[in-house]
Amino acid sequence: MIAHGGASWDLPENTLPAFARAIEVGADYVELDVHADRNGRLVVTHDPPRAPGPSSLEEALDLCRGRIGLMVELKTPGRYKRHDLVRRTLALLDDDAVIVCFQRPALEEVRRLRPGMRTVQHVGFGVSIRAAAGAWAAGFQDRRVTRRGVAAARRLGLETTVYTVNEPERMLELAALGVTGIFTDRPDLALRALTPSPRPPG
Repeated sequence: MIAHGGASWDLPENTLPAFARAIEVGADYVELDVHADRNGRLVVTHDPPRAPGPSSLEEALDLCRGRIGLMVELKTPGRYKRHDLVRRTLALLDDDAVIVCFQRPALEEVRRLRPGMRTVQHVGFGVSIRAAAGAWAAGFQDRRVTRRGVAAARRLGLETTVYTVNEPERMLELAALGVTGIFTDRPDLALRALTPSPRPPG
């Protein structure tokens, strides 16, 4: 269960309170988005920063490290080449973190610099499932995931993730398809929906 931007249904996404809430409710991973601001500082925000204010990546990692798994999405890293976003982000991460991205060249750079680090290649929107070969997992947008797509990913030896799912019924459908991970704004609801109820004694 991957808390998308933290517990972002309850609190502003990609903020320290949202990450703390995801930890509190027991999500497996927190997903956070990394950009560089105009001064080259690595910041956590969904959209490109236009003014001071977003959390620094270091602050977010300090809060989460050792308390929850990390999925770090590199947002349009190609636009930040002059700030060396990929290498500098990797330098701050432990080996068990997961890197997520749409841009295949960035994930290839990740695998070159940190060969053992898991990567998630988002697919669709012009990126084929075959483009995810070499990644740990393929990431599907919820409205575009199909049984055939999940099966194709499996044939390539890929795990599968789906974003962003907030309805319990849909979560159960995806679990029945065998999807490995679900990104959700509502990790508390997801955990209730997908955790089997204890059987009564006797």
